[in-house]
Amino acid sequence: MIEFFKNIFKIPELRKRIFFTLMLLAVYRIGAQFLTPGINFEALEQWFDSAQGTIFGFMSMFTGGSLKRMTIFALGVMPYISASIILQLLQVVWPYLERLSKQGELGKRKITQYTRYGTVFISLIQSFAIAVSLEKLGGIVANPGWGFRFITVITITTGSVFVMWLGEQISERGIGNGISLIIFAGILVGMIPGFFETFNLASGETTPLKILLLLLVMVAVVVFIVFVELGQRRIPISYAKRVQGRKMMGGQSTFLPLKLNTGGVIPIIFAAAVISFIPTIAQFFSGISFMQKLSAWMNPGMPLYNLIYIVAIIFFTYFYISIIFNPQDVADNLKKQGGFIPGIRAGKNTSEYIDNVLSKLTFIGAIYLSLVAILPTFMMTGFRISAIPFIGEWLATYLPPWIETGLGVKFAFGGTSLLIVVQVAMDTVNQIESQLTMRSYDSFSKKARRRRGTRRF
Repeated sequence: MIEFFKNIFKIPELRKRIFFTLMLLAVYRIGAQFLTPGINFEALEQWFDSAQGTIFGFMSMFTGGSLKRMTIFALGVMPYISASIILQLLQVVWPYLERLSKQGELGKRKITQYTRYGTVFISLIQSFAIAVSLEKLGGIVANPGWGFRFITVITITTGSVFVMWLGEQISERGIGNGISLIIFAGILVGMIPGFFETFNLASGETTPLKILLLLLVMVAVVVFIVFVELGQRRIPISYAKRVQGRKMMGGQSTFLPLKLNTGGVIPIIFAAAVISFIPTIAQFFSGISFMQKLSAWMNPGMPLYNLIYIVAIIFFTYFYISIIFNPQDVADNLKKQGGFIPGIRAGKNTSEYIDNVLSKLTFIGAIYLSLVAILPTFMMTGFRISAIPFIGEWLATYLPPWIETGLGVKFAFGGTSLLIVVQVAMDTVNQIESQLTMRSYDSFSKKARRRRGTRRF
């Protein structure tokens, strides 16, 4: 590990990229301290504390608390992510975008341009909705009216565009994916204080053994996530020999890698956004008795909340993978290139085989995502087993009490936040390692060529 870090700083270009990335992330965190004018921030923070299970609490997690404090980066990269997802979905139903996605670098630049336009448009709508919503809450906006709305829209939209620019600059001139690293930085800002708060409370209430067990659970969860994220099914691919000019081409064997978690973190984001809309709607119609009951049922840890969350994750996992991965296209490309799966006929049979393997992997990936997604609820509040109709109270008497009370963790360890942190960290480390490997390989190749030249002549 020490040698790995030493090698990083031995390469001037890599060292420059890492410093550039850290500098822009610092700019992002500094900018997240500037507040939007005209708001009573203490009243706003109190309101956000009561809205943790709603869509507002979900969005605040991705912005590192910027939305909760209503800074100029209140929306963060959420508009950019929304625009990217919308364009990705539109590529399936809009032939023009589908053709652009297959035109290489030129089409990619065009789609990126549309994504920027979409980011500005979504930022304008969301910032205006935030301004109107803050006015309706009462006691938060000092001087409500069109003046406040105009300033809020301009401030937050400009901040979102600037954050998007920071992300693109990191991707182009830094190391790693810029947008992902910005989300990574925002989530860590919220996780680190909660981590220390948890163990400060635990040290005064529990024994050192329980603290050690809690640490072991956290380490085991991280190891499990890394293990699954690296897992893949390798389908063997062989290429038939063919004569091209005077050369014999093909005759090689390779594999088609299918990740165990092909959908990544997107299914959890979709499911969390959907499930957070229910408490949000119930909060706005709190005067209706049914909405009050629905809001209570949809609290984290309640059986209905867990059931809907898991079903939504499984549904969106299959839905998203069906959009981003087409087995028929893969089979057609293999057939055109002279590739085949040993024992499987090319064409339709290959497509069906890949689809069958992918369906099994998707089911395992969906269960994995469901377990990781409900983990923070279990560690923070526990599962309300006693609220299950008919058998809940009887079942709770035979289970340990900590299942219903949780483990006393004060931050969302697990779920979307932990998946993003682990995936971004792994992706960034892989890019750094690829840079190091490329440098070593080039140096080794030059030495090998010089040695071969000496023998030959």
